Amino acid sequence: MDPQNTNMNTEAKMMMNHAKTLRLHTGNLVSRSRLKKKCPASPSEELQDCIQATLSDWFSTTKPPSKDFPDTLDCSSSQETEAITPEEREELKVSVKLFLCESLQSSIRDAVEMACQTLAVSQLDSVIIAPPGPLEGDSQTLAHLQPAWEELEALVRSQKIAAIGTSDLDKDLLEQLYNWAQVKPSSNQVNLASCCVMPPDLTAFAKEFDIQLLTHNDPKELMSAATFQEAVQVGTQDLNMANWRLEWVLRYSIIVKSRGIIKAKGYLVSARKASP
Repeated sequence: MDPQNTNMNTEAKMMMNHAKTLRLHTGNLVSRSRLKKKCPASPSEELQDCIQATLSDWFSTTKPPSKDFPDTLDCSSSQETEAITPEEREELKVSVKLFLCESLQSSIRDAVEMACQTLAVSQLDSVIIAPPGPLEGDSQTLAHLQPAWEELEALVRSQKIAAIGTSDLDKDLLEQLYNWAQVKPSSNQVNLASCCVMPPDLTAFAKEFDIQLLTHNDPKELMSAATFQEAVQVGTQDLNMANWRLEWVLRYSIIVKSRGIIKAKGYLVSARKASP
């Protein structure tokens, strides 16, 4: 092995061991064909491939400082998404789905700030929230959704987000949220794996209150803790990542409005080391 690569790997592993927070940016998947499988079987598999490839890329190219090891480690693909220029911003729509793995409201603001900074925009056009699932045996409730929605509303008021939406709400829960919320949901995603046809009552309610119904194929849990740790271990050449926890995953799409095509797509991921 090249001695220079060995030194870089040693430095990178020292940085990873010192860090308390890990931030990943996969770069633009539309223009990148580095993933092991050209067409991942599922969103979960795509994310797992992305984490492995991004960390492997970072480990092989990083030249970290030898003195100071940061608490927050930013690991990006060498093929990062091109920043959106002010001239083309009007022609593009930036859509985001945010998967919260833990019930931390600060995660929402952190994720939105990171997305704006990464893509060089001052505002995201739409954000759909997928909060962490309720405890085993419990069903989703308005009380479960309210803290996350209030944080999204604050980001709308500060003009960081233009429109906010939900995921997997039935008609009753969507109606409860709509009646309670100050900033109304503009969309609701429905998983067609769980219902092949849109429920008529949901369709009628959404039409009456101008809520867009979208479809998706994301699993309830985008990535398990074990799968995340496995992906990081592979990408970092077998570092022990057992005490790392996934905080949130943000998937973004940059769409050319006039043509309806996806110009860029990628993931931002945040994880933190659990206290011993």
